[in-house]
Amino acid sequence: MSNETHFGFETVREDEKARRVAGVFSSVASRYDVMNDLMSAGLHRAWKAFAIAKSGVREGHRVLDVAGGSGDLARAFAKRAGATGQVVLTDINAAMLGVGRDRLIDGGTPVPAAQCDAERLPFRSDWFDVVTVAFGLRNMTHKEAALGEMRRVLRPGGRLLVLEFSKVWKPLEKPYDWYSFNVLPWLGRKVTDDEASYRYLAESIRMHPDQESLRSMMERAGLEQVEYFNLTAGVAALHVGFKF
Repeated sequence: MSNETHFGFETVREDEKARRVAGVFSSVASRYDVMNDLMSAGLHRAWKAFAIAKSGVREGHRVLDVAGGSGDLARAFAKRAGATGQVVLTDINAAMLGVGRDRLIDGGTPVPAAQCDAERLPFRSDWFDVVTVAFGLRNMTHKEAALGEMRRVLRPGGRLLVLEFSKVWKPLEKPYDWYSFNVLPWLGRKVTDDEASYRYLAESIRMHPDQESLRSMMERAGLEQVEYFNLTAGVAALHVGFKF
């Protein structure tokens, strides 16, 4: 089996990808949400609100937010799950997890936070009602292994939600490419003093499976009734699958 994978458009060793992705998020953690607002003109908030609405999370539910970064989804789920529920925030990156944990504490909605690899989740099987990963699957080296782990920790009847950048509507491809490879790195340089991380972002989106490919990948991981919803002409897509 090859031990090489993609880091953006580059072909790198798997261990090097993990190190370089860690470097990207350690670099941008403190300005992550500011950049999300600028890059998407605030649309990422609408995409996440749609995911929350589709999650079905209600009072008493147990929710796992994988690669939860700055904690905005975890905060919304904690409000829905209430005092009888449980929300766990995870991220492989200590800097991102620290930002999310501190923000949740400061906002009065502290939740358990665990630094862990999505490909080896340290949670019992058949436990969570809902598992979510928003804009994190794209950066994982073994995506099917991570999806399999997320399915494992779901209880029967539970659902997995994957919110991720996807393949844009074809008539918009050229302007979207121009924006991605010119404006995003410029914003990264101006706001975070890190042009390279946002060039990687643009490249990693192009290397990520498109909507149908990701649906097939989730089905191979054992999820059922997988469907997806295109958001903003396919700039992002929400995939939902169930464990039965």
